[in-house]
Amino acid sequence: MAREHGRDREERDSEFTDKLVHINRVAKVVKGGRRFGFAALVVVGDQKGRVGFGHGKAREVPEAIRKATDAAKRGLIRVPLREGRTLHHDVAGRHGAGKVFLRAAPAGTGIIAGGPMRAVFETLGMQDVVAKSLGSSNPYNMVRATFDALKHQDSPRSVAARRNIKVSALQSRRREGADETVTD
Repeated sequence: MAREHGRDREERDSEFTDKLVHINRVAKVVKGGRRFGFAALVVVGDQKGRVGFGHGKAREVPEAIRKATDAAKRGLIRVPLREGRTLHHDVAGRHGAGKVFLRAAPAGTGIIAGGPMRAVFETLGMQDVVAKSLGSSNPYNMVRATFDALKHQDSPRSVAARRNIKVSALQSRRREGADETVTD
């Protein structure tokens, strides 16, 4: 029981789904021997575009998971999804030595991603994405790098609002740019 990971725990309370990404057993050496504690990493989402992650530590596993779930609910972010199923554009994220690349995918692709990233996408409600993790395989850094990438995700609506133009004007420019590259 030194290391349990990959075991996911889905629980429905209100509208949130939570997944246990990783549990780590840590030992503190004291005069009488070792005192064991547990650290849990949990991802929480509503499967409609909101997701968060949390870290909890306690002497017992259920308490650590509860603390992590509460922390995750406090730190939710909203991610714009195209057609409610994939990303608007390809994006990279990093945290420490953990680097991730997320790519938008056509319908029917599914979630092609490694363990900790898969938990984030499933709780987010994303159905089609291709993700690659480079660098660190530490679940904490992978989850944080995935969140860094998701925070940099922009929808056409937000880009149009930032530039003070209409979404249709933005997308017509995109089509014109595509036509120019084809004719050259």
